Amino acid sequence: MLEEMAAFFEKRLDGYDEHMRTEIEGSGAFYPFTASLLPAKAGCRVLDLGCGTGLELEAYFRLNPGALVTGIDLSPGMLEALRRKFPGREGLELVCGSYFDVPLGENYDAAVSVESLHHFPAEAKLGLYRRLRAALRPEGVFILTDYFAESEARERAYFEDLRRLRRAEGLPAGSYHYDTPLTVAHELDILRKAGFSRAEIMARWGNTRTVRAEV
Repeated sequence: MLEEMAAFFEKRLDGYDEHMRTEIEGSGAFYPFTASLLPAKAGCRVLDLGCGTGLELEAYFRLNPGALVTGIDLSPGMLEALRRKFPGREGLELVCGSYFDVPLGENYDAAVSVESLHHFPAEAKLGLYRRLRAALRPEGVFILTDYFAESEARERAYFEDLRRLRRAEGLPAGSYHYDTPLTVAHELDILRKAGFSRAEIMARWGNTRTVRAEV
């Protein structure tokens, strides 16, 4: 049964960090690697799309304790878990909502997203990435670490399966938890169409890659 996105993560809050750390190939390496690509200067502004419980922020705040971070996530429980990790931390702003809908803000030095955007189709990502580019400073970067489809055939199959399940369950349009990753080539193409001047693969762990996109 498909579950609404926020409800899916609320139900699985207990054990979420352990699952992500132990069951996702390469996670022991890709969280700190992603953090290492973010700005190191104190006071820099970073936007985290789908911040969850802040697994990437654990690594980043060790590298840059003076960073100012805005995190956006659908799940109130995830955000509360993140707050508990960093009690009293100044410069940490958390927004509960969809990053497709809430204002992103502006003048960020960097943006980051880890294992979140593989749930959404190309057309939704294009609009988001255009807004994201506008939210970044002229020298800003977007660091994306996510799961990708291994072929165009697999990409099509993911979306066909989601459509079939929605029809079978009589579900209306909406955001449901089901993996629909794009191929790396399609993801890079969307970033370039959104106006990023350069987008390149920085590292790989199985089907997860880290992408660095420059304004």
